[in-house]
Amino acid sequence: MPSDQSTWLIAVPQDGFSEGLIQELSPKLRNQKLPARNLSQLGIPSFKTGTLDSLVSLSEDLPKLDTYFTATVAKTVDTLRNLLNNDPSKLAQHTLVNEKSTDSYLIDNWKWNEGRYGVQKSLKELVDLLNKEMNSIDNAMKSKLNNYNLVKGSLTQMQRKKTGNLSVRSLADVVSADNFIQASEYLETLLIAVPRTLVKDWNSKYERLSAMVVPRTSTEIASDDEFVLFSVVLFRRAKDEFLQKCREQKFIVRDFVYSEDEIAKQRQELEMANTTEKELWTELLRLSRTNFSESFQVLVHLKVIRLFVESVLRYGLPSNYMGIVIKPEGKSAKKVFGVLQSQFAYLRPRSNPAVQHGKKGPADEFVGEYQNILDQDFFDFVLYEVPWIVN
Repeated sequence: MPSDQSTWLIAVPQDGFSEGLIQELSPKLRNQKLPARNLSQLGIPSFKTGTLDSLVSLSEDLPKLDTYFTATVAKTVDTLRNLLNNDPSKLAQHTLVNEKSTDSYLIDNWKWNEGRYGVQKSLKELVDLLNKEMNSIDNAMKSKLNNYNLVKGSLTQMQRKKTGNLSVRSLADVVSADNFIQASEYLETLLIAVPRTLVKDWNSKYERLSAMVVPRTSTEIASDDEFVLFSVVLFRRAKDEFLQKCREQKFIVRDFVYSEDEIAKQRQELEMANTTEKELWTELLRLSRTNFSESFQVLVHLKVIRLFVESVLRYGLPSNYMGIVIKPEGKSAKKVFGVLQSQFAYLRPRSNPAVQHGKKGPADEFVGEYQNILDQDFFDFVLYEVPWIVN
């Protein structure tokens, strides 16, 4: 049974049994709690059938392309979902097809885009055209997403430096020029992040950690839940010994040199990265919205070609087939499928001649080397699914 989390595209031969099919099916499906709006006709063109070899070759290639196309649409939805912080209402506004919901696009009398994919082309040409378009969409998305992720990653790294405790975060916005002795040939100001539990030890020991520490120069600059940041002044020649003693006492010396120019540069880089990220976010959102619409249409057109190819291989000529779109409703899906099986039971002999004759016959000559394809499990009618990728 097909998934109840997908829209079903169905094809059956156009013959006396298919006349008035929608009108006949509608009340039967309504009895199974399927709303009338969830059933519609699907326009399947009369494509150029080509040779049996070409159809079989296509039938082998189409499942792989279907998987790729579906994955490309899904990746576009994932990109939109991430950009919109997984907000369902916003996602619904950006996953439209020609400004309509995917349901409306499929169910509101879907028709083949003749202007874009002329049916005078061979099936192979049409498939190649669809594949070319999907490749173009996929490559454009990868390029734009990669650019955005690089800038986003750089911005995140910059912002991360502004967070965390005083032992790791950037101190550019914590200290000022007044906290430092500048332009001194002999003296240097160091910044020490002291765990709160060791503040008393710091106050009692810092002057004796090494020689040449300037007495009474320890000044508290800032604090958080874990650390207190102190400044201390010492002679440059005593720096190495002081650093070693601090490590032994678990006092963390911050590697920071105060520079107005460097601080201004960091702020400018952060502002630039923030601006660039917002611009690329907007561009990626716009491209993703456009490419979702385009890629979803390409996917559905490929599904229709699959319906046609499978129908010709299964039912033969003439290549006139009627398409149906059904959107199942949760618990009623199984019953709806049962109605379809009953409705199209008359197609069983045409789907599998062996069922009709109970033995091998002339049809086996047609099968020949393609037995492995035609022996695959299938329903009496041709059905392919369009998964609810947006949900």
